[in-house]
Amino acid sequence: MTEHTWSYRSTAGHLAGTDLTGYKVEATDGGIGKVDKHSDEVDDSYLVVDTGVWIFGKEVLLPASTVTRIDPEERTIFVDRTKDQIKDAPEFHRDTHLDDKVYREQLVTYYGLGGPFGGRLV
Repeated sequence: MTEHTWSYRSTAGHLAGTDLTGYKVEATDGGIGKVDKHSDEVDDSYLVVDTGVWIFGKEVLLPASTVTRIDPEERTIFVDRTKDQIKDAPEFHRDTHLDDKVYREQLVTYYGLGGPFGGRLV
């Protein structure tokens, strides 16, 4: 599951090389912010979302596998988690966690097989 956690689903509509910076991000129950940074690397794709006023001053790291659909016309990305599920994920600090393998494994556990979602895509 680890490699799939960091890969976009084939049904998401993501084209490698597309700049997603500034796209709105929608959880299953509403908006969570805008993409501040993203990666298209094979087996290492993710979104860093600036949550703005939703969680004031915080960013969250979402593995690419949480993306269900990308709408380029509306510049919106849809993810398969609720706002609370995203808010309860392991806390993200860009300066220490972006390349931290331990933090990445925490996210794999949280969003993947060992986490509250049991490896299923909700």
